[in-house]
Amino acid sequence: MNIYNALKQVDGKKAEYFKWKHDLRFKRNLPKKTEEEFLRFIDRKTLDGFIKWEKSEEYKALLLLMLGTQTAHDLHEVYQAVLEKAKQGEDVNNFIKLHKEINTSSKVAQQIFKVEVAIEEDDEHEFDLS
Repeated sequence: MNIYNALKQVDGKKAEYFKWKHDLRFKRNLPKKTEEEFLRFIDRKTLDGFIKWEKSEEYKALLLLMLGTQTAHDLHEVYQAVLEKAKQGEDVNNFIKLHKEINTSSKVAQQIFKVEVAIEEDDEHEFDLS
């Protein structure tokens, strides 16, 4: 599950707050709303309820999903840097270690996709009226 799928399962204003706070915008060409603009957008006077929500398990789970995605992007950047050094004959041992770690993580990712595909197939059969 990615952060956007998870946010679909959260109350609308909380999801908007999370996206606003962590700058998860699709339209990157528009500037981020100020706090005042955001409060007007969601029709609230303060962020107090959201700040309290930040201590909840739901918020922490969303944060972990988001950080997992960011970590994957960071790992990609590290991989590219180590790969370039390995191609030049430097840091080959680190490349081999990183390659093994990525392969292990890749197996976990494959299992996640198998589970998600199975869930999607179950959902499709659930609504199959033919």
